[in-house]
Amino acid sequence: MTVTKETVLAAIHPVEDPELEISLVELGLIYDVRIEDLDNGIHVEIDLTLTSPGCPVAPEIMAAVHRATLSTDGIDSVHVNLVWTPRWDPKKHASEDALMDMGIF
Repeated sequence: MTVTKETVLAAIHPVEDPELEISLVELGLIYDVRIEDLDNGIHVEIDLTLTSPGCPVAPEIMAAVHRATLSTDGIDSVHVNLVWTPRWDPKKHASEDALMDMGIF
């Protein structure tokens, strides 16, 4: 199976922000997915941000993204990078469905 950005995002899609109960993917918190074909297998780098720098469950969210990605067929290793640039803005990053769920129109 070929690993693509889309397959990684599909694997992460069930992971939700615990407070908002909306998919991290729908919220636009996954900024980038890079796939590297290394000698020892497929490695995935994920750039993830959070809704707030003071998020108390950041480690749990990062671990959930790591587990979901690593469970994807063909992926041998994963690293989740917590990034703060650009600052998350739901009006720029979240999907229309997520905006509706949050009551932002």
